[in-house]
Amino acid sequence: MNKEAQDFWARAVQALQTASEFRSRDRDAAASRAYYTAFYAVSAFFALEGRTFKRHTAVETAVHRDLVKPGLWPEALGRGYSFLHELRGTGDYGGGEHVSEEEAEKAVAIAQGILQAVHQLKPEVFPKPNSDLSSAT
Repeated sequence: MNKEAQDFWARAVQALQTASEFRSRDRDAAASRAYYTAFYAVSAFFALEGRTFKRHTAVETAVHRDLVKPGLWPEALGRGYSFLHELRGTGDYGGGEHVSEEEAEKAVAIAQGILQAVHQLKPEVFPKPNSDLSSAT
């Protein structure tokens, strides 16, 4: 694994742990960290191919074009990535609008699923994430 992919993967695993820990006490932060779990995980995958992106929307486009459309990921996972991207906007910039408890729980579950999906694409490269993270409080 190249250094960039390794760094992204480590960030993804850490972001999921943080999202899991924050979901009951800071739902906005949990949603943001859940998004970054997904962002870092797919960035790690694309970094293996020497592909990097300057914009978050470019990563989202690549998820749908290069993972969902060719059938490497189910459509639901692509929709989940888009949900996380949108929810991050609420968590980080929502002003008076905040992430609900239900949304925070859903975000952490989706993030864990995306981390697992990237692991499954390249299990020899990306170590299996700790499956107990989603139940951490």
